[in-house]
Amino acid sequence: MNTNRIGFFYLLLLYMLLAGCANITAPTGGKRDTIPPKLVSIKPLDSIKNTKPNKIEMHFNEYIVVSDAFKEVQISPMLSIPLIVTGINKKVTVKIPDTLLEDNTTYRIDFGNAIKDLHEGNPFKHYVYSFSTGSYFDSLTLTGSVVDAATGIPDTSGFVQLYYATSTDSEFVRHKPKYVAKIDGNGNFLFKGLPKKEFKIYVLKETNNNFVYDAIGEKIAFYNHSVSSGDTISEPILLRTFIENIDTSTKKKTDTVENKGGRFNKSKQNTQEISLSYFVNLDTNDIKRRTFNIMHLDTLNNINILFNATAQINKNKINLYAINAEDTVKTNFTFTNDTLHPNLFHITTTWLENTVYILKLVKGFAKDTSGKDVAPSKYVFRTFSDEDYGKINVHLPSIYNSNKYVLQIEADKDTIYQRPISDTILNLVHLKPAKYSFRIIVDNNGNGKWDTGDLFAKLQPEVVIPGNEIVNLKAGWENNMDFEVLKKRKTENNKDKK
Repeated sequence: MNTNRIGFFYLLLLYMLLAGCANITAPTGGKRDTIPPKLVSIKPLDSIKNTKPNKIEMHFNEYIVVSDAFKEVQISPMLSIPLIVTGINKKVTVKIPDTLLEDNTTYRIDFGNAIKDLHEGNPFKHYVYSFSTGSYFDSLTLTGSVVDAATGIPDTSGFVQLYYATSTDSEFVRHKPKYVAKIDGNGNFLFKGLPKKEFKIYVLKETNNNFVYDAIGEKIAFYNHSVSSGDTISEPILLRTFIENIDTSTKKKTDTVENKGGRFNKSKQNTQEISLSYFVNLDTNDIKRRTFNIMHLDTLNNINILFNATAQINKNKINLYAINAEDTVKTNFTFTNDTLHPNLFHITTTWLENTVYILKLVKGFAKDTSGKDVAPSKYVFRTFSDEDYGKINVHLPSIYNSNKYVLQIEADKDTIYQRPISDTILNLVHLKPAKYSFRIIVDNNGNGKWDTGDLFAKLQPEVVIPGNEIVNLKAGWENNMDFEVLKKRKTENNKDKK
């Protein structure tokens, strides 16, 4: 064999070997670790009597971290000074202000999801450490459920709080509760290890995590009378959460001004000039796509023009045109000022289906109070056709056929219908494709809407009866819906957990 060929052959073989060695890939690794940390030892031991520990040490089988301890780790009865929970390597230390511990009391420390392994974040959950400062353990329970008052469906977040029955409602806004329990994913709660006592019970879904009802917008609930731990005879505890209507109009910053007649308060005025602008509820991104909903149920829809301040309007400089196959035709319309909102104006006409319209707001159509013109604008849009809508026929039980009951319908969480019930059958037309939910308001005061509660007036929110069915309406569809009271649906994504 030619020596040149033999040399070439060995060089080629050497190249292939080197190339193969170069294609080294990283190991794929094994399955993801899903096993939570394991508690190896704890000191003092769990469930000890006649003790007032000032420190608890927990040892685990792997490196851990502690996160959100202030929120996750709760001791009941609560203490005025929070626990200090730290994690180093494989050890968790809990420091307890033991001088605050009461005699003959059972304490439970719920660690929530605060303890996790270092690398994968698997939580060490459902662990509760107990000890008693007396010779026995309190073992009574208290259970119930929580619903959102405005919707009637289970409320699955926040804390249920217990105060001694001798306390007043002002304790709820000034001091922490004695006992707290988390609400689970089904809207239920359970207190364990309670003494035989009478309690006042509340719910608090707060914004600042201090367990005190002290911020506007915090969600609350209260029970009309006290409850007893371990009582299985009385009616089930149902708490309905709501947000109070708080009048903030009087909470204005004021300056104290001296004059010869004495002292008086003068509200601060914002002297900065506001530039007049406006918003029009039209989608003009693509005129081939039908975007303007010409009907709402059985009523013509409006074009809305909303100004940010007082505006002087010249209707003659507002023009609306319809474009048909042959020409562009000027369209007559009505222009009205909203009766409740002085800076909101409506344009209404007899809309044509699947038609391109042009709205022109010519220079001078609106001026601010100083006479300065706002910027002109032009909007081109297309209206819906009949095939874009769906229909729902609602069948209501005869027991609700009374003005005492108000039917409320939401489309993707926006209220689109709210009227007293006057018949057992309701035919809804010209509905946009969406997910529709149904509920009935027990309208005790006859004002045609749901009313919230008031803590200090001891006024509960009006009762809402949720429907069990959600209708997923599509364009061109007609659905029949028989109203049945909610039985199992609970979560926002409308899936039942097994």
